Amino acid sequence: MQALLDAIAHFEMPTDASRIFHGRGGRYPGCEHLVLDAFPPVLVLTSFQPLEEAALAQIGKALAARWEQLGHAQPLNWVYQMRQPGTKAESRLMAGSVPEPHIVTEAGLKYRAHVLRGQNHGIFLDMAAGRHWVREHIAHHPEHRHGVKVLNLFAYTCAFSVVALEAGARQVLNMDMAQGALATGQQNHQLNGLTGASFLAHDIFTSWGKITRGGPYHLIIVDPPSYQKGSFVATKDYAKLMRRLPTLLRPGGHVLLCLNAPELNTAFLRDQMAAMAPELEFVERLANPAIFADVDEERSLKVLVYRAPQIPQEAA
Repeated sequence: MQALLDAIAHFEMPTDASRIFHGRGGRYPGCEHLVLDAFPPVLVLTSFQPLEEAALAQIGKALAARWEQLGHAQPLNWVYQMRQPGTKAESRLMAGSVPEPHIVTEAGLKYRAHVLRGQNHGIFLDMAAGRHWVREHIAHHPEHRHGVKVLNLFAYTCAFSVVALEAGARQVLNMDMAQGALATGQQNHQLNGLTGASFLAHDIFTSWGKITRGGPYHLIIVDPPSYQKGSFVATKDYAKLMRRLPTLLRPGGHVLLCLNAPELNTAFLRDQMAAMAPELEFVERLANPAIFADVDEERSLKVLVYRAPQIPQEAA
């Protein structure tokens, strides 16, 4: 655990929600199961295997010592979560308290966080570069003045939608099967005083009629779970999504294609796109935030940008 303890000894509490230590990237041998995040004013330690009480006590002591050095007026608040594949995440408040409601920020925007329930906390920190790209893309879009339409699939708590509307999008359709996540998404829009979003708690694969009627779109964001039993399995379901993209996009429109599955590399996405939607042109893979560096970038989050032809195929 020494690499984690070293990170604790030197961290500064960020003002935005962000990662402090990323053992999952494999760059710190022996700490591959550990990550430390800040959801101000709360720190969240996540372990992907059980930790002994002695180890937790050592981490708590290190956090308390650093907190005292930083001279914060407020007490230390920290949560421990243990996550293992196939088991329900267990969360424990180790010290202090968690605000209710718990509001965190990123790049000037506000989001509801929930660090004591569920394995996801309301905003995916590794997707910060993706949200930044969406913000810049829409803010500088040639159709900005007339209104950009966005489709946000697997929207979760709709952080992409918040960013898009704040950047000037006219309309965002958010779709996710989880009604609870979309309800948090609606709160996120209210927190930021944003209008123009719609929310549909539907199975995407049985809702193509609704999705098509809302289009065509200037930007489509596809950020599915890598594996969710009964909902989405990337190896068999991603191709079904890709096949639909060309007919949903405006000429010159863009797709942000996301996948967070260590076992599937960039070639998986690119090969399937070449087969299912060959008319869409690959533009770039976005770099992940530096804190999420991995010994093998193909195992880390993959966010790819694609672009539709400027002239419709029929007119070419």
